[in-house]
Order: sequence, then C-alpha cells, then structure tokens
Amino acid sequence: MGTDDKFDAKADQLKGKVKEGVGDATDDQGLQAEGQTDQSKGHLKEAAEKVKDVFKK
Repeated sequence: MGTDDKFDAKADQLKGKVKEGVGDATDDQGLQAEGQTDQSKGHLKEAAEKVKDVFKK
C-alpha cells in the first residue's frame, strides 16, 4: 500500500506540472492554479508518506 501512495503523490505532482505548463502556454490562469494545487497536494501526500515511514521503523 505504501508504494502505491508514493506513486500517487508523484503522479499528482507530475499532473500538476503539466497543467501548470499548459496554463502558462495558453495564458489560462485557472489551469495554472489547478496545476499548482495538484502539485501541492502531491507534495503533502509525499510528506505524509515520509512521516509514516519514520514511524514504521
């Protein structure tokens, strides 16, 4: 389960990066904001996984 969660976190970060890039290219501020939100969500998930890993040891 932990590996899947880490993969989901990276996927959210990548998806956000793509959305933000497309928003930049098309001058769509809404899409840029969505991309930044997705990236933040991915970073938070990743941090939570790191905390879980610390307590597993």
